[in-house]
Amino acid sequence: MIWRVASYIYQEISNVLLSKSIERMRKRLKRTKGICSCSSPRCINHSTFNWYEQDLWTYIARFLDGRSLVMLGATNKWFNSVIMQDCIWKFTCLRDLQVPDPGHVAFSWSKLYASVVDGSHSFIFRQQEKHIDWMRIGAFSFDSEVAFLSQRMSASVKILKQENIDDMLQSYGSCLLRKIKTGIWIADLQLVRCPVCDQEKCEGTMQMLDARHIELFLNQGFQDGSWDYELVGSHEIKKKVRGAYGAIFDFKYLTSKSTAGIFDYKSWIGQPNDFQPKAIIALHAVAVNTNLQENQEAGVLIKYHTMRAGAEGEIVSIRISQQLL
Repeated sequence: MIWRVASYIYQEISNVLLSKSIERMRKRLKRTKGICSCSSPRCINHSTFNWYEQDLWTYIARFLDGRSLVMLGATNKWFNSVIMQDCIWKFTCLRDLQVPDPGHVAFSWSKLYASVVDGSHSFIFRQQEKHIDWMRIGAFSFDSEVAFLSQRMSASVKILKQENIDDMLQSYGSCLLRKIKTGIWIADLQLVRCPVCDQEKCEGTMQMLDARHIELFLNQGFQDGSWDYELVGSHEIKKKVRGAYGAIFDFKYLTSKSTAGIFDYKSWIGQPNDFQPKAIIALHAVAVNTNLQENQEAGVLIKYHTMRAGAEGEIVSIRISQQLL
């Protein structure tokens, strides 16, 4: 199937190029002066188009998905050398994730693309016994090195004026994180088992918004376990709440139009009797919410975890967990 589609695209492009070539030849013949020329249009031998034309196949690759690219690259060595060009996989990755070009990356785009689409998530590599289920939300981008984490469905001017994380957590359950690794981030919604706790009403499961830099899984520090998550803050809502909500914003775009849809929570959290987890993603933000049943309306404990690339390195992963009290 992939060969037929690619062949069709190739043939269409070839026909266009051939038509343009003939038209240019006709124009040249019209400009030729005199009638004693020894050349005749009928004697011109049009060369056969070469199927192994790299520029054409590079163009065709722009219309193929990742799986089709792999299949085409497996055809033979020549196609493999063309398809494995980093520019092709960069275009495919940015197109499928719908994010802007982050500039420099530390790994090849083919490896980055594979790490996103191969079904991997953070609990595959560690703490598998705690994992229950998950779903991919999508990709967003950090342009600035500051992240805003929130458990509220609205932004507050007072929050923006706060600088101390402990004060922000105490007052609003939100915080600012600095030294974020910029670039493309991948967001997942995880359902995990609660850690050992002394909460009598805990049902044993909790929701987690799990976001990571696109390069995380390819770093040796993550793979060998030397990079780990640390608790940076927590906030307890003692009153009853109707839903478990968590959001991550690029602080630079907190009040921009691109994130306005996230604060319009009625448009995406679902009806009150809809208890399925919901998520929304924007160019520079991501949020999740799960409505709680009436008999589950209780307080919530929110915890914020981060992972750094080394002791003093950049933040490469953020987790927001919500646990019923």
